[in-house]
Amino acid sequence: MPRRRTPALVVAALLTVGLAACSTEAAPAVWSPPAEPSPSATPTAAGIPPGQAPEEAFAVGVRQLRVNRDGDRPLPVTLWYPARGEAGGAAERSAPVAGGRFPVVVFSHGLNARPTDYATLLTRWAAAGFVVAAPTFPNTSRGAAQVNPLDVLNQPADVSYVLTEVLALDQRAGDPLRGRLATDRVAATGHSAGGVTTIGLFTLGRDERLDAGVVLAGTALGVGSTFAGTAAPQLFVHGELDEVVDYSSGKDAYDRVPWPKAMLSLPQGDHGRALLTDRASLRVVSDTTVDFLRWSLYGDQAAKRRLPANATRGGLATLDNRL
Repeated sequence: MPRRRTPALVVAALLTVGLAACSTEAAPAVWSPPAEPSPSATPTAAGIPPGQAPEEAFAVGVRQLRVNRDGDRPLPVTLWYPARGEAGGAAERSAPVAGGRFPVVVFSHGLNARPTDYATLLTRWAAAGFVVAAPTFPNTSRGAAQVNPLDVLNQPADVSYVLTEVLALDQRAGDPLRGRLATDRVAATGHSAGGVTTIGLFTLGRDERLDAGVVLAGTALGVGSTFAGTAAPQLFVHGELDEVVDYSSGKDAYDRVPWPKAMLSLPQGDHGRALLTDRASLRVVSDTTVDFLRWSLYGDQAAKRRLPANATRGGLATLDNRL
């Protein structure tokens, strides 16, 4: 991606925190979509045909994938995926993959963070029927030899490369995910600096394979707000008391999205602690993002209809719904 001059604010604005909460429903061994969708249902803006997402949770497996872009940008990927077994426990390393084909969700972590900081939320997504691929970025992750916040501008290209490698597993002989990926149903998601990365995948670094996006406490600083390419529904989530990425900055990026979109706003939410570590708030964020992904990647119209109730449950958030 081309580099741009970025305000000094972005250096401070790309921080992150961990997450907490979980789902405990029982899981089916195999999932398959219904044979016939409702005749009144219509495809999503990205062209995903009407369908039905799994209604019960899966057990979750976790594994690592070694990826290196151009030989000098190591991007180890943590994969969470639907697994066979009883739902509700911790993710099991290298657990057998559940039967079915599952959409792919790429997740980008924030500055000085790692994918495992978000394990609770990402496990929740995997339990709902998604394969979640979360790379560790070489220059913005915790433990990096030299942290460089402006390297976030290179991360949309990193994510596109990771996506290519992950989708290739569907055809790789002997890989546990062979034949298990819905390679034509893909979303990009991310928090803070990862939210910047995610926006970049729909603006300057548009990846046309993406059907939807979820931006958590993100901003368009450095990657532009000219959304391009085929329509891809977007969900923004932002705390109105965010002390790192100002709420107005996230709202401005949201306002510039020309496609179907929604914004979940938490009046008492900050950059991450209240937004994502508080159990009640995380439940709202989790359920809302899961149903958005169910609709945008499975074409599940019932999930779309549930969004307003999930978002406003308990009076913790409001939803600007333009989906």
